[in-house]
Amino acid sequence: MPDGLYLAIDQGGQSTRAIVFDRAGTTIAASNRSVSTQHPAGPEFVEHDPEELIDSILESVADVVANVKSQGQPIVQAGLATQRSSIVCWDRETGAALSPVISWQDTRAADLLRQRSPDEAMVRSITGLTSSPHYGASKLRWCLENIEDVRRSHAKGLLAMGPLAAFIIHRLTRERALLVDPVNASRTLLWDSHTLDWSETLLAAFAIPAEVLPVCVYNRSDFGHLKTNGIPLGVCTGDQNAAIFAGGELRRGVAYLNIGTGAFILAQIDAGASKNDLLQSVIWAAGNEVTRVMEGTVNGAGSALAAHHATPEKIVRAAAAISTSNIPLYLNGHAGLGSPYWREQFTSQFIGHGDDATKLTAVVESILFLIQVNLEQLCRSAAISTIFVSGGLSRNDDVCQGIADLSGMVVSRPDETEATARGLAYLVAGRPAEWSKAKQTQFKPAVGQNRLRERFSAWLTEMAMALKR
Repeated sequence: MPDGLYLAIDQGGQSTRAIVFDRAGTTIAASNRSVSTQHPAGPEFVEHDPEELIDSILESVADVVANVKSQGQPIVQAGLATQRSSIVCWDRETGAALSPVISWQDTRAADLLRQRSPDEAMVRSITGLTSSPHYGASKLRWCLENIEDVRRSHAKGLLAMGPLAAFIIHRLTRERALLVDPVNASRTLLWDSHTLDWSETLLAAFAIPAEVLPVCVYNRSDFGHLKTNGIPLGVCTGDQNAAIFAGGELRRGVAYLNIGTGAFILAQIDAGASKNDLLQSVIWAAGNEVTRVMEGTVNGAGSALAAHHATPEKIVRAAAAISTSNIPLYLNGHAGLGSPYWREQFTSQFIGHGDDATKLTAVVESILFLIQVNLEQLCRSAAISTIFVSGGLSRNDDVCQGIADLSGMVVSRPDETEATARGLAYLVAGRPAEWSKAKQTQFKPAVGQNRLRERFSAWLTEMAMALKR
């Protein structure tokens, strides 16, 4: 990859970020725009406005391009990281959206999934995932059955539908390509992790016509040129998958935890190594190189705090009170229970009484508990000794210390706050050897901190009883 600057476009559930890095991994310019979320018909409906989302990308990219224009070095390539499992339908001729962006948190199509999904063992063997309404297949089917503009466009042969990444690529590039990378394709639950292409078996099961889907290509591909400035778009992936490259190449024995809207914990494995109820995901595919990880999913992290009207100041106070007395327990099923429980419909509840402040502490604690459950599952298949943590909630020292105390492991947090963008830029730059190692803060398990473990044990008991009801 030639010297120059690299543009990372990170489109997330709460905001879009555009950040320019040099080849050593130094941030040169950054901009962001917030993205709103709508719940039009209850908590299971979670949407974004497609035009607002596209505008947020165009505006943030325009900001950083203007910022670096006077510095003399060109931006030689761009990359895109998006929310995985979010889907959209659009007109392949005009690019106009025919549906909202249906978020990965959305579970409106849970009944359709139960009606159409093949045997669970078959789904897992093809995709590496478990059947879940958070993934795209049932949502795409829902759009075909419930949105008149989608049906009309399909009848005219003009329909395109699929992962959010494919819609963004089509709208942002001069070539208006209909392409998608393996990471985002995989989260439709329609993608074969062995052939790296759409599964005829799963397409038939969900009655999704292959011709409306984008073409599957590698993570590093010619996705086109950004139409506003001509910068080539050379990498596309998912947000969590980019974040684990923030520190450079992956290391065995490290669990990579990113805590944003949701929390996702990943560790590199060999194919077929899973001995648990977590996912097996492809995080990078280019040529003969296919990198796989085991992945645990917590649906309600930042989004659960937002649902309880948590401000940054309230979160700081809540996290500082972790493991103190007179705090209720919180069974956190926000947006459904992810791994290892896999319950799309679970009613969140407080066990015990408390005021708003102590309840918010219980919500923070519940995020740590769900992370710990997934970490314990991860350790059944991989020897983990260190946790590399990133994402918005990881900026809180008490949260990181709580993770260390619960797990008994050292938690390392990079001082660079934008892990997804930094990892994406590393991939865009061709994974250069001169990429600087991010400075890190370490949190070591405190001696004699048993109170949090005791509360975790009580939480596990309450969760087990709730799951039986």
